[in-house]
Amino acid sequence: MSPVVRSYPSPTATGLAARRRALTSSALLFPVSPENSPNQRTEELAPLSGPGSSVLEQFKPRYVAANPENRQADCPPPAPVTRGDVSRSTPDFQKAAVRSDAVPAPACDEQAPVPLVGIARLASISPIAPTRRKSDERPEYFFLPVKSLLNRCDSNRVPFDWTVNPYRGCEFACKYCYARYTHEFMEMDPAAFEKKIYVKKDAAVLLARDIATKYKFEVGRGGAPEHIGIGTATDPYQPAEREYGVTRACLEELARHEGLSVSITTKSNLITRDIDLLQQIAAKSRLFVDMTVTTLRPRLARVLEPRAPRPDLRLAAIRKLREAGIKVGAMASPLLPGITDREGELEAVAAAAKDAGAQWFVSGVLFLMPSSAKMFLPFLREKFPRLVRQYEDWYVRNAYAPEAYRLKVAERVARIKTQLGMTARPWQEMQQPVGRQAQLTLALAG
Repeated sequence: MSPVVRSYPSPTATGLAARRRALTSSALLFPVSPENSPNQRTEELAPLSGPGSSVLEQFKPRYVAANPENRQADCPPPAPVTRGDVSRSTPDFQKAAVRSDAVPAPACDEQAPVPLVGIARLASISPIAPTRRKSDERPEYFFLPVKSLLNRCDSNRVPFDWTVNPYRGCEFACKYCYARYTHEFMEMDPAAFEKKIYVKKDAAVLLARDIATKYKFEVGRGGAPEHIGIGTATDPYQPAEREYGVTRACLEELARHEGLSVSITTKSNLITRDIDLLQQIAAKSRLFVDMTVTTLRPRLARVLEPRAPRPDLRLAAIRKLREAGIKVGAMASPLLPGITDREGELEAVAAAAKDAGAQWFVSGVLFLMPSSAKMFLPFLREKFPRLVRQYEDWYVRNAYAPEAYRLKVAERVARIKTQLGMTARPWQEMQQPVGRQAQLTLALAG
């Protein structure tokens, strides 16, 4: 999923310990990667971290739904601690609490409850969605009443004007997922992102209204239509789609229109189910599909992306989409320093994607927001302990890896694309008007 840049509190404000360390030379940054996957089995799904775990207790959600910059204060200690005290026993605290000069601490239950607003309020009243799934590992599903499906994206760091996310939350449970912050807007812990999935109600009806009232078929860029990115903060083809079909309903609506510009990002081969609709959209509008493949190692993929389809299934989906005339590329994002960046691994992913028919290839270095760091850093300590110090040096104060490393990766990706003859992502086409039938004709001829 493409990063959406937002302003957030510093990592130290979210409970992550900031350590001062000597800077590491860019020549020595992550020189080697683990040779063996930390996961010994491929048949079983990796366990999810549940609410109440010791890890999660360190990182309680602190963002306010209406304004992520304002944080709710934690409950104060049961009694005051005077400056200069190192440690005290329980009786000492009790004595301090009744001292004449001690200021009593307010109890949490005496504070007036803060009313929920916006998406947090909607989530609180969302009814449970029935499911046929019986597995103990299944998440909870809810029907989320929303007012709109097209969401404006004003960031100049991404190439789309609007986003469509049929669901809120994602069962794939990718350890590095940046979109966990979306559950914090609902006053939930980031760990709930894969455990509580919200199904957006009346999606097709809302999308039809939004296209009629919001979407512009000709704006700037020489008359090019605005671009709609589907799956920017959740995978539109996660397991919930098999039951609720929100993504397919959205595609059915898009297929009724002409002159749109649309892209879909996914890790799932379930997208091949909708080839009929994708062909209809491509015949009248501009359509791109980005298939995310972070590694070819199935055991590593299972530990990083516990419930996403295997890498070989994603490559097979690329092949099937190309055979159907759909324009499709591969994304090796995020690239995880010290884990998926070893020599030859990125090249192997690109070569496999090219062999499957991918027309472009991109890769970007891990972007670690505070809400994601709460989950990813403890995971790193458990599975890749030798990398913890370097990640903390890089990411505790910044969501991005050092510029030197990112430039090195960008040069590497450019070499890969040149060697394989894979074009860049087709942003240039997005700047042109859409001609009827042109997209599918071009795709079939490619």
